[in-house]
Amino acid sequence: MAKDELKLLGGWFSPYALRVQIALNLKGVDYEVIEETLNPKSELLLKSNPVHKKIPVLLHADKAICESAIIVEYIDEVWTHAPSILPQNAYDRANARFWVAYIDDKWFSALKSILNAEENDEAKEAQFEEAEEVFERMEEVMNKGSEGKAFFGGDSIGFIDIGFGSYLSWIRVVEKMNARKLIDEIKHPGLFQWTENFAAHPAFNGLIPDTDKLIEVAKAFKQTLRARAAAN
Repeated sequence: MAKDELKLLGGWFSPYALRVQIALNLKGVDYEVIEETLNPKSELLLKSNPVHKKIPVLLHADKAICESAIIVEYIDEVWTHAPSILPQNAYDRANARFWVAYIDDKWFSALKSILNAEENDEAKEAQFEEAEEVFERMEEVMNKGSEGKAFFGGDSIGFIDIGFGSYLSWIRVVEKMNARKLIDEIKHPGLFQWTENFAAHPAFNGLIPDTDKLIEVAKAFKQTLRARAAAN
């Protein structure tokens, strides 16, 4: 496929755009990344995703596919020459979808609340407890099945790995900004080893955003929210 037939409207800071890049890299297909600044949003983005007006959007021969999890499944169905991202078994596929939805619901909610909280906000600790619950759950998921597996998907990266792994850089942001560990080698040995395996995988290695640059993004986002609140 020619490179100009496959384009990703994304952003280096977006964990959701990162999911798509990881999936495309796993499949070994050529694609072009079109970086969106989101301020203002490009006409191409607004035209390609008129409903949510959000990244990522995959343009495949000028046809737009939106929403990161849906895009990853689309990639897996279209490019079948490489190892599958989703499990072959129907139950395992449903289970993988459940955990990615869980991550997006529970972890992303806690992440936003932690990043937007004031330094001494008592509610912030409750969000850390929610995040801890997520990591405990994912430690249990990681330890199910065969022992010594490198990834949630077994010996190779799968749907859950992409869904959770796309947040690794933002986990580091929260850890650095709050001077506390979220994934602990003692409390979460399986997850801790998984982070090492995932970060070193060729499909992800090289895509990891710089933590300090992401911190600047987080601070800018927080200032934007404050300005909107003040305006209302």
